Amino acid sequence: MRLESKITVPTSAYIHIPFCRRRCFYCDFPVSVVGDQRHGGNSLAIARYVEALCTEIRLTHRPKHHPDEPTPLKTVFFGGGTPSLLTGEQLGQILGVLRSHLGIADDAEISIEMDPGTFDRAKLQAYRAAGISRISLGSQAFQDRLLETCGRTHRVGDIEAAVALLRQAGVENFSLDLISGLPTQTMADWRESLERAIALSPAHISAYDMVLEPGTVFGKRYQPADHQTFSPAPPLPADDATADMYRLAQTSLTAAGYGHYEVSNYAQPGFQCRHNRVYWEMQPYYAFGMGAASFVAGARFTRPRTTRSYYDWLALAGGATGPGPEQGLEEQGLEEQGLEQQGLEGQGLEGQGLEGQGLEQRFGEILTPTDELLETLMLGMRLTEGVDLLKLQQKLDAGVAVGSAKLRNIAPVVQPFITQGWLHPLAPGRLQFTDPEGFLFSNQVLSTLFEVFEEVFENEE
Repeated sequence: MRLESKITVPTSAYIHIPFCRRRCFYCDFPVSVVGDQRHGGNSLAIARYVEALCTEIRLTHRPKHHPDEPTPLKTVFFGGGTPSLLTGEQLGQILGVLRSHLGIADDAEISIEMDPGTFDRAKLQAYRAAGISRISLGSQAFQDRLLETCGRTHRVGDIEAAVALLRQAGVENFSLDLISGLPTQTMADWRESLERAIALSPAHISAYDMVLEPGTVFGKRYQPADHQTFSPAPPLPADDATADMYRLAQTSLTAAGYGHYEVSNYAQPGFQCRHNRVYWEMQPYYAFGMGAASFVAGARFTRPRTTRSYYDWLALAGGATGPGPEQGLEEQGLEEQGLEQQGLEGQGLEGQGLEGQGLEQRFGEILTPTDELLETLMLGMRLTEGVDLLKLQQKLDAGVAVGSAKLRNIAPVVQPFITQGWLHPLAPGRLQFTDPEGFLFSNQVLSTLFEVFEEVFENEE
């Protein structure tokens, strides 16, 4: 059993800029700390990385299954890290290589994450001139003590000054990020953050619940077994409190005119993040840079997570010598070779000639039919519109006996969740969480659904 083999050429690209002034205490992203005084204009490390990034883009090939199909990028997202540490010239250089090598549509959404206090009016104007059309501002909280507690370098005054700069530059499409569940955060703090964010009238607001990731400062500090080895840690809000924070965000933001379109994201009409929907809808996308993960032709490929290993990988892939097309980074475009020749079936980067070089770590992975279906379900259920069961069925080959009727047989399984008020009734064949209660209990529902879908596949193998 297999999913459809038709290859769709990606029209989205993620660009990872790993540099930060400091590492936030909750962050587990691949980042490189450069200090408070460093930026793209005075850091050789950042300048070198920009050149490497451009090299990777140039070496990446499109899939050749649709050679005559125009496929310019429709979305580009600069994430990090702190992409706003780049100069306007560096950002323009990267976008210039993307335009010349992959193409960028005239109406493309080009987003960048920016931290308050890392840009001025001149930099903002340079970014806009380079093509930036959407800005995600990492505000996180509107209390200075909470910003300090989680290791942020900016303060509330910097958020307000940054939004003022955006307004002066005529930036309409900008988003504010907020985090609930921070140490010592109270319901009053969260209400104030929501109210102050709404008062700034961004086009989009992201409201995330903090996750304790292993290896982070917070992850180590709040491990039960290790708790006593640290100085007394600020208390975390109880689970019931964070659930109430989620409910408050939903009621406050929707009342203010923000549509709740994804579990953590709210937008005014016409301002949903087009790039992030590519992920949630399981569409293919390129990715470039340290630790970035692409999804092309049913295969995920994650680049090394440290600068040294990323540069080693890029050099061995041909970045140091400027190889011909047959030697480039075919794992993105898959060239004319099969996935098996790339070593993506689980053998690592042998298709890059990296075996025996100490880099045979498994960076690539082809999704099995079960994996792809379950990821489609998991990601799609993050959206408030949920998942159409008939469209799930269309991912299967016509010859596979798993039919939509069989998928509809999950109705008895999900009925208790419908009765509980966590799922909407299935008619017309759509799985959809209720808002906000269904999202709050989504893990319980999804674990049950996964068991059902895995059983369907096992019965057909």
